[in-house]
Amino acid sequence: MRFSPFRLSLAAALLALGAAGAQAQTQRVVPDSKAQVQLSFAPVVRQTAGSVVNVYATRSERRQNAAMEEYFRRFFGDNAPGVPRGRSQSSLGSGVIVDPSGLVITNNHVIENMNEVKVALADRREFAADILLRDPRTDIAVLKLKDASNLQAVELGDSESLQVGDLVLAIGNPFGVGQTVTQGIVSALARTQVGISDYQFFIQTDAAINPGNSGGALIDMNGRVVGINTAIYSRSGGSIGIGFAVPSSMVRVVLNSARGGAKNVVRPWLGARLQPVDGDIASGLGLERPTGVLVTAVYDKGPAAEAGLKRGDAILSVDGQPVDNPDSFGYRFTLKGTQGQAPLTVLRGGKQTTIQVKLMPPPENPPRDPVRGRTRTPFAGATLVNMSPAVADELQIDIADDGVVVADLDERSVAASVGFEKGDQIVAINGERLASTKDAERVIDRNRGYWEITVSRGGRVFTTVLGR
Repeated sequence: MRFSPFRLSLAAALLALGAAGAQAQTQRVVPDSKAQVQLSFAPVVRQTAGSVVNVYATRSERRQNAAMEEYFRRFFGDNAPGVPRGRSQSSLGSGVIVDPSGLVITNNHVIENMNEVKVALADRREFAADILLRDPRTDIAVLKLKDASNLQAVELGDSESLQVGDLVLAIGNPFGVGQTVTQGIVSALARTQVGISDYQFFIQTDAAINPGNSGGALIDMNGRVVGINTAIYSRSGGSIGIGFAVPSSMVRVVLNSARGGAKNVVRPWLGARLQPVDGDIASGLGLERPTGVLVTAVYDKGPAAEAGLKRGDAILSVDGQPVDNPDSFGYRFTLKGTQGQAPLTVLRGGKQTTIQVKLMPPPENPPRDPVRGRTRTPFAGATLVNMSPAVADELQIDIADDGVVVADLDERSVAASVGFEKGDQIVAINGERLASTKDAERVIDRNRGYWEITVSRGGRVFTTVLGR
């Protein structure tokens, strides 16, 4: 690797200071060269700042139609919820150009529900952008600039090689004030209890990150993107030195899917349910400390079952990388892709063994056969699909043998206002159990105003009654 004079001088200065500290804690060392006096992050900033952009997203909301408003009144009276008329919303964030062709990485929450996206470059040029791929599960989105040329792109680095204490720079557009660079260190790795996305495995940094930095770059001292700044922990809304970034290894998975023309990120499917190993479970398994994940259920037709994984097994690592909870397992397993096999280190009966699990996407069997909820029914604005491993994985719900699931839901639809949520399994309508979307369509079409709907949500089953 070729090092710039900046990096050599910084390394020399740190070595000199360390040696001096070892000789005597009270000794002060005078810089012995001009280079040591003029240490600066400017070379890294010049190399990367032109690749960090501002992302502006807007959404125009249209008034509901009269038929839908009348339906609301039937169930809710004169206090029916309505939609603001002619209102527009906007969001502001940051992004990173990762390909000279115009591919930009940002956070999904920056453009979520938005229908128009523009990107402003550091040199003040502006371009409209298409949304190639949204991945809410990692909070990463990929944009493609329209008619853009002469772009400065930055390389994705290796987040797996990061160590706690490494110097990093955060570049973004906090509070819309303009491009800003802050400096800090990697405070922690593999943070999983953050509550931001499904795949929680974040880099924590004390580099100042504020609202507007979302989607911006976390840069290492080689001038490479090692993370996409995503969130902060704050009681005031501003930075208190606890920021989180999606590792570049996971960003690369999403980017490669977009480059391949996919509209969704395809991930490997284990076909098993996992839970953390706490102190009591660790003691029962004979472990010295809580580590790994416990297999609590195995889908009888999935890769886990085919590999011989059993309920009660503890998975300790994925391809040699230790895992401490289901989030870290999901991260490590996802990085393996959907081709070949992944070696899992498993503890069973007090002995460790290695199991080779086939890497494959969750099957969509039966096909989804989507049904869009009709107007003047409680399902207006909802899309119902058949249950399958692919649907269960996408919606992060437990797999059922069959059934009908709410796969999509318009935010301001009748179905949303009635109380349906994505991932709800519609068990029965007016006492008739639903095995497929064809059953749902038949029962909904013949209904004339009375609805007794049984729903399964998060392991809880309840029934709601609407209409007469």
